[in-house]
Amino acid sequence: MASINVTWHPGQVTRDERTKALGARGATVWLTGLSGSGKSTVAAGVEQHLVKQGRSAYRLDGDNLRTGLNGDLGFSRAAREENARRAAEVACLFADAGVVAVVALISPYAESRLQARLAHERAGLVFVEVYMAAQVDVCSRRDPKGLYAKASSGEIGSFTGVDDPYEVPDAPDLVIEPGTGLADAVEAVVAELNRAEVAPGPN
Repeated sequence: MASINVTWHPGQVTRDERTKALGARGATVWLTGLSGSGKSTVAAGVEQHLVKQGRSAYRLDGDNLRTGLNGDLGFSRAAREENARRAAEVACLFADAGVVAVVALISPYAESRLQARLAHERAGLVFVEVYMAAQVDVCSRRDPKGLYAKASSGEIGSFTGVDDPYEVPDAPDLVIEPGTGLADAVEAVVAELNRAEVAPGPN
């Protein structure tokens, strides 16, 4: 059921005031890709790098979100779309608060990723989409969580890349190719974030 009879209540602090107090604006870096593509590893590296630089950053990992905020969601298409929608809304709040939200989420559907971007653009917030380009064969060989093996044996159904689709981004802001070292991947993501922050208009 949709919420009714609700009104957005403005606060007493503007985004510019928060920016001045923190010395930096918030933004969202959204890493998408198959399970095992390296999203969580790169996201953790980016978060660590930014914090060491003195920037406020927080990682929103898909599995972590499903232990709390999104713990009531399954893996149907509608549930996956809602998973991405909630992550995008939280990321917007973090970015508005002056934090760099580093989202690591499979987010398999192009429309969900577009809606995440549009939510940020409507709010005047920077959004950087990073595609972790490792394909199924690479990810299944890595299989750090043993999920591809379980999906192949039928223990897990509706698994992205096996029996559920992943819609490859048409025009991500950055592509990280498989085989890219962690340090190089983190450097590339941070460089793209810096570029987006100084680019005129929506990135």
